[in-house]
Amino acid sequence: MLSVSGKYWEEINVSKRIVDKVKNDNNFSEIISKIIVSKKFDKEELNSINYDLEVSNPFLDNKDFKKGHSLLKESLKNKDKIVIVGDYDVDGCVSTSLIVNYFRLINRNIDYYIPNRFLDGYGASLELIKKLTLKNPNLIIMVDCGSNSNETIDYLNKKKIKSIIIDHHEINRPYPNADCLINPKKNCNYNALSYFCSSTLVYYFISSFLNNKDLINTYDKNLINVVLASICDVMPLRRLNRIIAKNVINNFQDQDNYIYKKILNLKKINRPIEINDFGFLIGPIINSAGRLGDANKVVKLLTTQNDNVKNQIIEQIIRTNDKRKKIEENFFKEININKIKNSNGEIIIISRELTNEGIIGIIASRLKEYFNKPSVVLTKSGNFYKASARSTLDFNIGKYIKSAIDKKIIISGGGHNLAAGFVIKKNKIREFEYFINDLYKKHIIKSKKNYISKISAGAINFDFFKDINKLGPFGTENSNPVFLLENVNIIKPKIIKDKFVNFFIKSSSGKLIPAISFNFLESPLNKILLSDKNKMSLIVQIKENIWNNKKNLQLIVLDCIRNLNKA
Repeated sequence: MLSVSGKYWEEINVSKRIVDKVKNDNNFSEIISKIIVSKKFDKEELNSINYDLEVSNPFLDNKDFKKGHSLLKESLKNKDKIVIVGDYDVDGCVSTSLIVNYFRLINRNIDYYIPNRFLDGYGASLELIKKLTLKNPNLIIMVDCGSNSNETIDYLNKKKIKSIIIDHHEINRPYPNADCLINPKKNCNYNALSYFCSSTLVYYFISSFLNNKDLINTYDKNLINVVLASICDVMPLRRLNRIIAKNVINNFQDQDNYIYKKILNLKKINRPIEINDFGFLIGPIINSAGRLGDANKVVKLLTTQNDNVKNQIIEQIIRTNDKRKKIEENFFKEININKIKNSNGEIIIISRELTNEGIIGIIASRLKEYFNKPSVVLTKSGNFYKASARSTLDFNIGKYIKSAIDKKIIISGGGHNLAAGFVIKKNKIREFEYFINDLYKKHIIKSKKNYISKISAGAINFDFFKDINKLGPFGTENSNPVFLLENVNIIKPKIIKDKFVNFFIKSSSGKLIPAISFNFLESPLNKILLSDKNKMSLIVQIKENIWNNKKNLQLIVLDCIRNLNKA
């Protein structure tokens, strides 16, 4: 079925025999069993649906971890000066804070530095490390960066400064000659854990180094920030990531975490924290510091014991995030969405001179969501152009950015499956467009979009919602299930906040269900929702809303198919 957004939707095709087996073996409903089979849940994920599972450290016998532990133990014994270098996004800041908080637990001071996006550029560059070595460190720990910093590591080796890299980004051969290199994307026996972000790797690195139960229990309070980093870095919420997130969310109490409680209070949100808050509320606020200013304050926020300092930083970054949203809104007012839509490229690539390059990642992400295509946004930065890319699940953008570096098309860059960044000369931009679009055409087979099954409006109730929610928390590679709701009318559509469409869905029996579309206001979907009075069929997800302590179900409308029964 062709939708108004130009996507082809069909019911997902899975083995009825396997669905029946999952259903009978576990006493699950038909739809839950179908979702489980379609997502290919493994045995551990299956068990986690009805039971709270303990997650053991998967790195207990890992050679890289043991090597890093030996280096850290020796440095502590020698009272070495240690410096941590992180990245300016949520994952980099959380990774850095995890190590700082460990050193606080053992009453040791440690220096850290998060590069400034505008002054230092990305990652552990040679220029940055030369500045940091003026502090005469004996050990430098690079987190969420360093995997391709060969020149930097060679410099440290000449200076006889030891190095540990804990990272999850795509990595090139030859690997940097660090004293310890932890990265599940290199050739190693823990490649299966490449869905971990750097914060998860750092968490396990420190927790497996601790040998005091009280310290471990105290340190585990950092796990909520690890979940935040995983979601903000668009890591799959599958396997151990999903189980960790489920355990943390289920056991999390707002009052136990001053930062999260304060943000919810300032935003006037009077309900327990939800998984979506990490990606759509807390994450953007934390991320804004690095996008528009100095992310070192985020590490300070996550490590200080002073509530007054926390208050000051939280209020600052909320204001910064409000500024970021304004810049983003102005950008989308100025660009021509229809012109971009009608361009011939398979990948969305746009170049603009922006007042602030820190927002290009968010813009790329929104374009990717809107067009359902990998998207790259470039902006002039000094003598070069900086770019941020966001991709779909079927196109590993980090891998192909690495290929562009090898072919000397771009100067530098890095990333992972769904997100990457790079620096390029202006005269190479067109060559990059041809290169990346050609790769896309060669490696991508156009796939249809899938929904789980058809449902009626009458089936949408809290029992059905609770049943589906057993498979949560939902996120990347474990998305909230999508359904087809046939032949309904749109009632009382209205625009809210100048960008969303809010309305009611009316079934043939007269049942009204609140619904919302988060698509761009000028999208074909929203135009139809605002104007079409005929019956239509909708592609939807189901969400719970809590307002003034009252719960109700709301539909998130992703797409629509007109006149389905006449096709």
